[in-house]
Amino acid sequence: MMEFFAPHFAWLNDPTAWVALLTLMVLEIVLGIDNLIFISILTNKLPKEHQRRARTIGIGAALVMRLLLLGTISFIVRLTEPVFTAFGQPFSWRDMILIAGGLFLVWKATKEIHHTVDPQDHKEDLVGHTVNMSVGAAIFQILLLDLVFSIDSIITAVGMTDEIAIMYIAVIVAVTVMLLAVNPLSNFIAKNPTIVMLALGFLLMIGTTLIAEGFGFHVPKGYIYAAMGFSALVEALNMLARRRNKKPPH
Repeated sequence: MMEFFAPHFAWLNDPTAWVALLTLMVLEIVLGIDNLIFISILTNKLPKEHQRRARTIGIGAALVMRLLLLGTISFIVRLTEPVFTAFGQPFSWRDMILIAGGLFLVWKATKEIHHTVDPQDHKEDLVGHTVNMSVGAAIFQILLLDLVFSIDSIITAVGMTDEIAIMYIAVIVAVTVMLLAVNPLSNFIAKNPTIVMLALGFLLMIGTTLIAEGFGFHVPKGYIYAAMGFSALVEALNMLARRRNKKPPH
């Protein structure tokens, strides 16, 4: 029995495997930020009594989807093989999924930005005052983006290591962190309406990046997250300035 399990745990004695595990965990957590922002914005439009359940179902579905995709890893790897060529550019199933997901994100973010900036449009409210979206519709949209982000996440994992156990551990840790972070993040967004516009801007940028990746233009993720971090820092300073200006003078 021990001889059967030994090959599966041989990586435990390999220091490079542990480095790969830690690197992949951090990478998967960072990649999960995109998904987390989308889930937070979408579920904040639901009635309060349904928000936590929708977030849990959405992230739980992301975990199940990623674990199932890891089980079909040979199929996932083949998604990067070209299916057809247009205008001299080869397109794989992964490219088409990224383009479709990017278009969906751009459409969704643009729609939400319109609802936020148009004072005459009160059909939907991002902080949950007027709700048109059902729990089922929210979960369906979360699942669509879960699929896009999951495939990208698994392909990234495959590029990092050949050990399936390391991939499983990294995915489970990353989704657990998402599950712990989603409610505080959603509450923070709901209490700070200006953050909503910033988050929607992030989604717009992420959607555009997915489309670019689908068309073969590689955009280094470091630039994207650096821009997001800088924007978040500027908004944090604005929030601090507004808070101090509200304090009565001594």
